[in-house]
Amino acid sequence: MSLIVLGTASHVGKSMTVAALCRALYRRGIPVAPFKSQNMSLNSYVTADGSEIGIAQAVQAFAAGIEPEADMNPVLLKPKGDRTSQVVLLGRPYKDVQIQDYYAETDMLLAEAVSAFERLQRRFGHVVVEGAGGAAEVNLYDRDIANIRLARSLRLPIVLVADIERGGVFAQVYGTLALLPEDIRPLVAGVIVNKFRGDAGLFTSGVAKLEELTGVPVLGVVPYADIPLPSEDSLSLADKRGQAAERPIRIAVVRLPRIANFTDFELLERYAAVDYVPPGRPLSGYDCIILPGTKNTVEDLAVLSRAGTGEDLRLARERGVPVIGICGGYQMLGSRIVDAGIESGTPGEHPGFGLLDVATAFSGYRKTTVQVRRRATGPGPILSQMGEVDGYEIHMGETERGSTPEAFAGEGAATPDGLVFGTYLHGLFRNPGAVNALLAYLSERRGVPFAPVTDAGDAAAYDALARHFEEHVDMDAIMAWFGDGAGTGPRSARGREGRR
Repeated sequence: MSLIVLGTASHVGKSMTVAALCRALYRRGIPVAPFKSQNMSLNSYVTADGSEIGIAQAVQAFAAGIEPEADMNPVLLKPKGDRTSQVVLLGRPYKDVQIQDYYAETDMLLAEAVSAFERLQRRFGHVVVEGAGGAAEVNLYDRDIANIRLARSLRLPIVLVADIERGGVFAQVYGTLALLPEDIRPLVAGVIVNKFRGDAGLFTSGVAKLEELTGVPVLGVVPYADIPLPSEDSLSLADKRGQAAERPIRIAVVRLPRIANFTDFELLERYAAVDYVPPGRPLSGYDCIILPGTKNTVEDLAVLSRAGTGEDLRLARERGVPVIGICGGYQMLGSRIVDAGIESGTPGEHPGFGLLDVATAFSGYRKTTVQVRRRATGPGPILSQMGEVDGYEIHMGETERGSTPEAFAGEGAATPDGLVFGTYLHGLFRNPGAVNALLAYLSERRGVPFAPVTDAGDAAAYDALARHFEEHVDMDAIMAWFGDGAGTGPRSARGREGRR
C-alpha cells in the first residue's frame, strides 16, 4: 500500500515527513520509494543515468536506501524569471514555458506522473507520495497535478501536515479540510502537527480540540528538530539567517536572485559562519567568497554588475581572499559570456568579472547532467589538499579555458596561486576532503584552531530523523497502510486515535 503526504501550506515539513517515513520503513525492512509528481525548485540532483530531479526526492530515496531515479519526480519546474520556467520531464529538459502555456499541458503531465507512480509501485510495492505547497488552493483544483488531481487519480490515504510554528494551526487544519473537494476529504486519514517548540504535553487539549473539530485523528505532534539534511528550495534560505555567527571563519555566499543548489554549502554551514549575502551588500570582512549556481547566469550577472559586486570581488582578490565559483558562478568569474539567446532570450555578449581566463558560450538548448568523480589537480594551498571528490554537473553552456591551470582533472580553472578557482562540480563541498582543504587554509590564515571533518554524516542524519519521527507519531496507525492488507483503508487510523 502507499499513502500521500499533503500540507496545509508550503514549508510545513512535507519533505522531511516523507524522508522520515521512508527511513522508518527502510529500518523495518520494508521496500519503499518516494514520489513527487511536480516539484518547483532550483535545488536539483543528477541521478546515475543523468536524469535531473528535485533534491528533496533524492534525499528521500537515500533515506529509503535506494538510488534516486527520474520516476520519483517526473515533473520538475526550474524558474528562470519573467514568469518562465524550464520544464524537466522525466529527468530531461522538455522546454521553457510561461505559466499560462504550462497549464495547457496539465492532462499530459498528469498522465506522465501517474505512469511514473505506477512504475514505482510495481517495482517497490510501497510509495510515499509528497504533495506540493498547500493542498487547498481552490483556484488551482482543475490543474493541480501535485495535490488534488493526483489524489483523485491515485485514491490513496492522505496524511495532512500542519506547521504549528507559524501559528494558526487550528485554522490551517480545519480550513484545509473544509476546502478540500468532497471526494478528496474522506481520504484524509490523519493529521501531523509539525515543528512544535516547548513541552508537547501542553498541546494535549489542542489535539483533542482538533480531532473534535475535524473528526480526523491527530497521528502525532512532532517537535522542531534541527537535523542536517539538504534544503528543498529557496524558502529554506530564510532559516539560515544568523546561523553560527559565533564561529571564527566567515564565508560569504552571494545570494543570487536565481540562486540554485545552495545545498552545495550546507556541510560548510556546520563548521563555519556562512552568510547568504544579497547583491549590493559589502563583501569585506569575509575569509572566503563563493559565487554559487544560478538558473540564469546572464541576468544574475547583470544584477551583480549593477550592484558593484565585481569591484568587491576584485578588492577581495587583492587582499588574498579566496574567491570560488560554482557552475553559474564559475561562468561569471570568466572574461565573457556569449549568449545566443538561450539564457536571457536575447542574443548578446556580456563581460564577466575577469578573475579567471575562461569564456562561456550558450549556443544551443543543451544541458549537461552527469555524475562525476574527479581529482583536484589545481595549484595552491586549497586545491592541492582536496584529493579526489565527487558530485554532479547540471548546466547549460560550454566553457573554454585559456592559459590558466585546470582546477580538477579535465574541468574547471584556477589562477596560478589557486586562490581563485571555478568548477561545474555541484556537491564539491559535500565532500569532507574539500571542506577540510578550504577550512584548514582559512583557519591557518586567521590563526584559529581547526578540527577536521571526518564524515558528511548523511546516514546518521536519516536514522536520527526516523527515530525523532517514530518517537512522536503513532506508527501503528501508519504501518497499517504498509501491512498485508489489514487496515489499509483511510478509515483504519480513526480507530487507533487512542494509541498515540
